[in-house]
Amino acid sequence: MTATALPFAYGGAVLLTLKLAALTTLLLLLLGTPLAWWLARTRSWLKTPISALSALPLVLPPTVIGFYLLVALGPNGPLGQLTQALGLGLLPFTFGGLLLGSMLYSLPFVLQPLQNAFEAIGEQPLEAAATLRASPLDTFFHVVLPLARPGYLSATVMGFAHTVGEFGVVLMIGGNIPGSTRVLSVQIYDHVEALEYTQAHWLAAGMLAFSFTTLLALYALNPGGRRRRQAQ
Repeated sequence: MTATALPFAYGGAVLLTLKLAALTTLLLLLLGTPLAWWLARTRSWLKTPISALSALPLVLPPTVIGFYLLVALGPNGPLGQLTQALGLGLLPFTFGGLLLGSMLYSLPFVLQPLQNAFEAIGEQPLEAAATLRASPLDTFFHVVLPLARPGYLSATVMGFAHTVGEFGVVLMIGGNIPGSTRVLSVQIYDHVEALEYTQAHWLAAGMLAFSFTTLLALYALNPGGRRRRQAQ
C-alpha cells in the first residue's frame, strides 16, 4: 500500500477521526471559555477542587475514564436513564458517546491554555476598558479575546491533536464499529492484533508525522512562545 493510497484505503476512519476531533475542539472551546474565564478571575474556594477535577484526565488512565463513562451512560447508569427518558437512547457505542468521552478526556488540553491566557492579561487592560465605560461583554469580546488569541491557538491545536490520538477512552466507550466508532487509533490496534504490521506502520507513521507537524506549527505560530525564546 502506497502513501498516496492510504487516505483512500482508510477514508472512513480518517473522516470519522477528523469529524470527532473538530467537533470535540469546537465544543470544548465554546464550553471551556466561560469556565476558563471564571477560573482565571475567581477567588472562590471552589477554584481548587474544580481545577483538580478538570485536570484529572492528565493523570488518570484513559481506560478508567472510559469505564466509568460506560457505567454512567449504560442502561442502569444515571446518565443512561436520563438520555433514555429524553428519547436519546443509550450513548455507549455511538458517535454521541464517542464525542462525550473525547470531550472529557481532552478537556484540560483546551481549558488550561485558555485559563493561562486569561490570567496573563492582568488587570490593567480591564481597568482601562472600564474607564472608557465599556460593558463587561464589550470588554471581553474587544479586549480579552484579542489579547488571549495565542491561548486560543494553543487550545485549538492541542485539543484537536490530542483527540486525534485518543485510544483508551474511545475504545471503551465507542467500541470498534466500522463507519461509526472506529477511529484511526483503533484501526492501528486492529492491524497490530491481526499481525498486519505493514498497515499498522503506515497509519502510525502518518499519525506521527501529523503530530510532529502540528506541534511544529504551534511553536512557530505562537507569538508568546517566540517572545519567551527571545527573552531567554
